[in-house]
Amino acid sequence: MSSERAIATENNAFPSGWRAGLYLATLVLGYIGIYICRKNFSVAIPLIREEFKVSKEAIGELASLSTLAYMVGKVAFGPIIDRLGGRVCFLVSLALVALFGGLGAFVPSLGGLTLAYSLNRLAGAGGWGAMVKLVPDWFAERSRAFAFAVLSLSFVFGGVIATLLAGWIAGASQGNWRWVMGGPAIVLFGILLLCWVILPRTPETPGANGSAISQSKGQFRWIQVQELFSTRQFWVVCALSFTLTLLRETFNTWTVDFFKTEGGPEVSHRIAAFLSTPFDACGAVGILLLGWVFGRVTPRQRKILLFVILAALGGVLFLLPSLARQGLWVATAAVGLVGFLTYGPYSLLAGVLSLEIRGREYVATVAGLVDATGYLAAVLAGAQFGRLLDVGGYALAFPCLAFLALISAVLCLFLYPAARREVAVG
Repeated sequence: MSSERAIATENNAFPSGWRAGLYLATLVLGYIGIYICRKNFSVAIPLIREEFKVSKEAIGELASLSTLAYMVGKVAFGPIIDRLGGRVCFLVSLALVALFGGLGAFVPSLGGLTLAYSLNRLAGAGGWGAMVKLVPDWFAERSRAFAFAVLSLSFVFGGVIATLLAGWIAGASQGNWRWVMGGPAIVLFGILLLCWVILPRTPETPGANGSAISQSKGQFRWIQVQELFSTRQFWVVCALSFTLTLLRETFNTWTVDFFKTEGGPEVSHRIAAFLSTPFDACGAVGILLLGWVFGRVTPRQRKILLFVILAALGGVLFLLPSLARQGLWVATAAVGLVGFLTYGPYSLLAGVLSLEIRGREYVATVAGLVDATGYLAAVLAGAQFGRLLDVGGYALAFPCLAFLALISAVLCLFLYPAARREVAVG
């Protein structure tokens, strides 16, 4: 009876269901706002090259420097967010992205654009950590995995919305790259005002006795960060971030080329791009489904579930070249299945799993380190996979990815210590 009363008291310490949903939706909108000031660059690339008369290599260097700035921000801002709190850091991140995104429209040279866009990416690196810092204040433990899953939809669909918006601006401005780079900042400023009004100023979290206490900013200790590096679960999650980010970014980069290569001359770039969309669409379904299940099973069941998912992913990847020979629609269905099996486990890494490692006091720090490890892998998705394609085509490259998926599956078996108490979450 006392345990039931404690659970009820704890649940009452969180916002009501509709308020928590509103806060979560606001975060998703805010992170989409960061994306519209980030992914607009891909639409502006041909316009920028024409304006400054530069090579693709020069544009590639700009992209690489901005990615490096993003990685640095992921690591640097985590401890700051854990000390200052999620709301203020999220709003500051949105404000700085809008500022540097807008400044990018006024720079006189490619060097100035490189600086502005890199500062844009640096500021945006604080957005995810601030969000994962806030979510545990609004949802009970049983619901957090699904809440983080919903949060992950922001980066799945953010890129699509950003590309569509930038494309519309390019058309409306008659190909003016300055509007393409700076226009989304106006939209983000409006989103910033909405987030400032809606997000609660004094988040409350349940204390040890079930009573509501204000979130403490003084609980952060550097010694706890140092102890991360002696925690097995932290290293396993970082390793999974490396492998699964490599898988995700490889498909984001090469799926259109895969369909164009396998389909032959009769498959246009437009058709190939359309056939690649199930990867993200099915990935979104995988994120939500696994997020819902993950909060309702024991640690041992979680390990087995992730092992089965990633082992199945390895099988699909191994068979993908032969499936492509059965027809484009079979290959399209297989690519959708790859997205479904990849995105679900990937979405857990810098969310609910980072929260488990050191609790809410250090979740932004852990998530930042996990994400930064993944972005190291993202660099390999282009050059190294391209080399594999040059040597043996997709018949060689996809079995290599299958082996990577199997390594990820085995890593999941070491995710939780054997002595951890086997109870369902919630």
